[in-house]
Formats: sequence, structure tokens, C-alpha cells
Amino acid sequence: MSESRPSIRIRTVREVDVDALLVLAESAGPGFTNLPPDRASIADRIARSTALLDGAQLGGAIILVLEIDGRVRGCGMVFPRLGVDWPFYSYRISYTTQRSSIDGKMVRFPVLTLTNDLEDCAEVGGLMIDPTLLGGGYGRMIARSRYLFIAAHRKTFGRRVLADLRGWSDKGQSPFWDAVGGRFYAMSFAEADHICGTTGNQFIADLGPRAPIYVNMLSEDAQRVIGRVHDDGRKALSLLIEEGFRDEGYVDIFDAGVTMVATIDDLRAIRDLRHASHAGTDDGDVLRDHLLTRGNGPGFCCTLGSIETAGGQAVTDPASAAILGLSEGDRFSYLAL
Repeated sequence: MSESRPSIRIRTVREVDVDALLVLAESAGPGFTNLPPDRASIADRIARSTALLDGAQLGGAIILVLEIDGRVRGCGMVFPRLGVDWPFYSYRISYTTQRSSIDGKMVRFPVLTLTNDLEDCAEVGGLMIDPTLLGGGYGRMIARSRYLFIAAHRKTFGRRVLADLRGWSDKGQSPFWDAVGGRFYAMSFAEADHICGTTGNQFIADLGPRAPIYVNMLSEDAQRVIGRVHDDGRKALSLLIEEGFRDEGYVDIFDAGVTMVATIDDLRAIRDLRHASHAGTDDGDVLRDHLLTRGNGPGFCCTLGSIETAGGQAVTDPASAAILGLSEGDRFSYLAL
């Protein structure tokens, strides 16, 4: 491998990663509740990830980190099952049509209904890359590695997976929060965002409106952002659509960001994943265009490398084999990036 090529490893999070994740969280801005800029909260999430990898039946996420030349520069998360510690709520967008018996006029308008439809789904989220690396393909790597993790632990997961994208806000202000959540709580969006990040959004479900919300009674600004993705999440949305996620009419109860849903076995990464036995290495200068993965639980590891296959056998570049600890005859999996 050329010296100019960085060493890339995607692995499960460790306790020593807390400060690196804090740096990432501080670069994210408001609304990114999966990784709050709070050291104690991040440490708790790392501990929970470790417990989940050890088989604990808990809510929360398994955290994967992107390590480049030994430094943590990004992360992604997999929630094995939603609704474990607390009910998982979403707003479902439906439509009501009414007709006047006097003049025959008909009106149709959207309604937000609080629902637990998506409980027991898995969730992928927490996708974050060091801003200095944007545009280098690293987001795609960590995003797809989450599906490889699911594939390596397929029996642990159910039938469906969702991705809850950050809703639109401007300079720390959320029109949807101001129109809905802000009417029930004496706190700003930034304060609510901090609580959601550190303790979860259960307080919104506990104290917020449970009756259906007639969208046409909200401010025009609030109506416009329902289902709208934060500017920083447009690339993530594109990746989800490419993978097979779709909009089924659900939005987040906090900021009305769109919730994308997919059937796990229909995900492109799951369908296209292949398996082989390692047959040695080739140090030729070939294109690194595959994600190679091996291991499960705390030993799960993924890297970017090159591969040549024939008859169920595969030759990889030496660096990838070293990162994955591959010896001749070892089984591993690969996916075209």
C-alpha cells in the first residue's frame, strides 16, 4: 500500500474514545441528540454500547467509530431495538377530508397523530464525520458499515430498520418546536435539545400533546419544515434512499425531521454482501473500492481495501489483511463500496 494512503479501520467504540467523540459532538451543532456535546453523556453511551455488545437487553445504541491513521474521526450508531427502556413515539402524517353538506365544498388537510408504530424496529443513526473530511467518501463508509454490522448479527435484529433524520432548524431555532413542543414547555429549543441529548426525548412524549394535531392550525413556518431534513443531513438522506429506505409518513416528535424506514433484508448492502475464504495478499497498486469485514460483537472490524475473487477464494491487499487479522483460509465478508 502506498504511504500516502491512510489506514482506515471501523470498529466498535472503546472507553478511551470519549474525548474524540466529544470533539465530534461539539462540531455538530444543535439538534444532533444521538451524540450530545456532554462528556458524561458520551461516557454513558459508550458504557451502554459495551453492555449491548456483551448481550445486555437494554435500549440504546452500539457505536461504531471511524479510525483514520489511529485517530477517531467519525462515528455511526446501530440501535438493536427501539422501545426497550421507554415507549418509542413518532408522529404519523395522515390526511383528513371533509365536505360541506351545504355548498359541497371539500377540504383536505394533514394531521399529526402520536403513534408507537415503529417500536421493535432497529435504528441506524448517529452518523458524524470530522468536518475536515467531508467529501472524501468517509460518510458512505461508516454509513454502510452499520449494515455490515447488522448482517454479522442478523439474528439479533428484527424485520425493519429506521433512520430518524435531524429536522430543519436555523441558528438554533426550530419552527416546529416553537409551534408545538414550545407551547407545552417553558424552555427554548436549545434547552430542549440538551435534555433530549442527555436524557432522551421521553419528557416530550410524557408531557406533550397526545391528541391529533391539525397541521393547518400551525404557523406557516412550522408547516413548511414538517418532514424537512436539516441542511447538514441531505447527503445522509441520499445515502439512505440509495440503500433502500423510504418515507412512510413518519416524523420525529421533537423537530419533525423525516423518519425513513426499510426492510432489513431488502437493504442494498445486505443483498450485495458476499463471503469468501482468504487466499493470500497482493501488494499491487490496485483500487481500494470494497468494504472488507470480519468478526462480531466487540471484535467486529471493517476496513476499506481491494479484493480479487474466484471460486469462493479471495486475495486482498496486505494492509486490509493486517487490519482484519486475516490468515489463509479465514472467512470474511466484502461489499463493493
